[in-house]
Amino acid sequence: MPNNGMSDSAMDEIRQIFEAECGDGLNVIEAGLLALKSGDNNLDTINDIFRGAHSIKGGAATFGYTDIAEFTHVMETLLDKVRSAELTVSPPLVKVFLESVDCLRAMVEAMNGGSYDKAKTERVKADLASWLEKVPGTDSALNRQETGAEPRISSPGLSCWDIHFSPKRSFLLTGNQPQHIFRALAELGEVSLQANYSNFPQFRKYRPEEMYLSWDIELKADVTREQILDEFDWVESECIIQVTEKNVPQIGPHDRRVADRRSEVDESDRRKQHRRTGKKDSGSIRVDIDKIDVLLNLVGEMVINQSMLNQFTSHNRGEGSAGASAELDQSLSLLERTTRELQEAVMNIRMLPVSTIFNRYPRLVYDLSSKLDKKVALKISGENTELDKTVLEKIGDPLLHLIRNSLDHGIESPGERLAAGKEETGIIHLSASHEGGSVVIRVSDDGAGLNTEKIHRKAIEKGLIADDEILSEQQTNDLVFRAGFSTADVVTDVSGRGVGMDVVRSNIEDIGGRVEVRSEPGKGSTFQITLPLTLAILDGQLIRVASEVYVIPLLSIVETVQVDMDKLNIISGNEIVYRLRGEVIPIIDMRVLYSISGVEALHSYENKQLVIVESGRKSIGLVVDALLDQHQVVIKSLETNFVKIPGILGATILGDGTVSLIVDVTTLASSTSNERGNRVEH
Repeated sequence: MPNNGMSDSAMDEIRQIFEAECGDGLNVIEAGLLALKSGDNNLDTINDIFRGAHSIKGGAATFGYTDIAEFTHVMETLLDKVRSAELTVSPPLVKVFLESVDCLRAMVEAMNGGSYDKAKTERVKADLASWLEKVPGTDSALNRQETGAEPRISSPGLSCWDIHFSPKRSFLLTGNQPQHIFRALAELGEVSLQANYSNFPQFRKYRPEEMYLSWDIELKADVTREQILDEFDWVESECIIQVTEKNVPQIGPHDRRVADRRSEVDESDRRKQHRRTGKKDSGSIRVDIDKIDVLLNLVGEMVINQSMLNQFTSHNRGEGSAGASAELDQSLSLLERTTRELQEAVMNIRMLPVSTIFNRYPRLVYDLSSKLDKKVALKISGENTELDKTVLEKIGDPLLHLIRNSLDHGIESPGERLAAGKEETGIIHLSASHEGGSVVIRVSDDGAGLNTEKIHRKAIEKGLIADDEILSEQQTNDLVFRAGFSTADVVTDVSGRGVGMDVVRSNIEDIGGRVEVRSEPGKGSTFQITLPLTLAILDGQLIRVASEVYVIPLLSIVETVQVDMDKLNIISGNEIVYRLRGEVIPIIDMRVLYSISGVEALHSYENKQLVIVESGRKSIGLVVDALLDQHQVVIKSLETNFVKIPGILGATILGDGTVSLIVDVTTLASSTSNERGNRVEH
């Protein structure tokens, strides 16, 4: 990669930006290809695909990645035939384009010094070229590049364009080279250049890394103004472009039809681009997530300091004059509001739409349904719902398992669906929404649903439950999350090994979420994942246990009640349950749990508070000495700074400077199904 006189660190930064842009472009191309229906040349979608390929080609040529530029050029040429309605979209063509996306991803990943399958890349490139041969009258733009022939000679019917190209002085500093622009224009037609030296400085002021030249370019080609501007897309923010048509050619009926079609495509392209750029007028930058984490950490410290200041002034109120106290209260109120706004602003920086994860799965469904010989359509909704980046990164694999599970076990074969009176094509619906301060993601299918009888039988065979154990329908369905459980009769590379669903639950619970399953035989299943908006800050209820103060996440609390001694019962030795409106709830004594004291007599629970918390479909009661205030707390990881403690989600610093531990409700709820009341050793 040429460095244009720039330092290695600067070039590395530019290369990373290019890689990120390539990734974005490939995602757009892949999503567009999957959206295309056979025979339906959706102009907006095709145009998005073409623009993505064009940008990758331009960037690759600019940075000297000739293998990527040449491969994308073949792909772009074929896409242009689709744009001009000379080639119709079909499943085989979409398949070749998707294989091209896979090759480009491998080539982009290899830019860091790795390798890619060159034999496969050449095979796919040849497949693309073979499709071009099927188009009648295909121009030699592709052949010129491969054979080294000169650009096409102008004919009397070609348009003549005057182009003024004036790069900014920083043009070279961003890794751009004007010759790449000239080369791209030469592929459109006959080019003549006239350099303008009027801006050249005196020798003592000359800097070799800056650009002082501009060019007047004459282009003779059968193209539109928009097609010319497309060639400057990659550098449009680094230069001034003026394009003027000198004459309008006379064209025949067939040429007019093709030109009108191109004009329609390009106008649609320009409108779509205008909508996109209209949204981005406010500007955007790429920021390393570590920098945002540092900023978030500092805001967290500011929140803690503000809380400490509030507590200090409340303890010392009345010692000064009434006027001074009022002024202090006003200043603290302003500080609190500003701190909260700053905190929310920083949190919003970390929020990303779930589409960044959802966009991975259309290709998965496309490939896997073909492999399983099933017809499946993936429906996505709520993709603009935002989640913390850390949460998003951790739900990718669980969602992958759930979608594969729906494809393999849920959706029936086309024959089975028709026999059951269903449409031949199955539907998997992936959705996201905000519900009650959390984000809920659902993976639903209209397949056969869970076979509770088979699940129960398999669980007995694997020794997960006793032969005579009676389970409700929901408890039976929950067995699919047990480690090692699978209903598959044959082990394949898709499923059947009993690894996956237990990982789904554990991974989701590790980030403070929960997963539930609902199913109706013959109609389908729904897996629902409830997630916290962020892992950095939570609203918490402070509780006192003996002399210690703990925090319980507010979203986990269902209600709090004064302990009624008549509703307490001891079963199975030291196990305590509480009867609440007909429901029997396991009780955990927080003093015992955190080894603050030994097992107390039952009568000692009198006058204590019972905090009913919920995780998944399970409720438990936590016996505490007192309920304190509610606070928004900044979570500090114990695992990062100390060691992981079972039953503890993390720690926070309170307003008085003391450290308070945050209760891990999910872990406590799961422990009640096995060894209730286990102590957590500090």
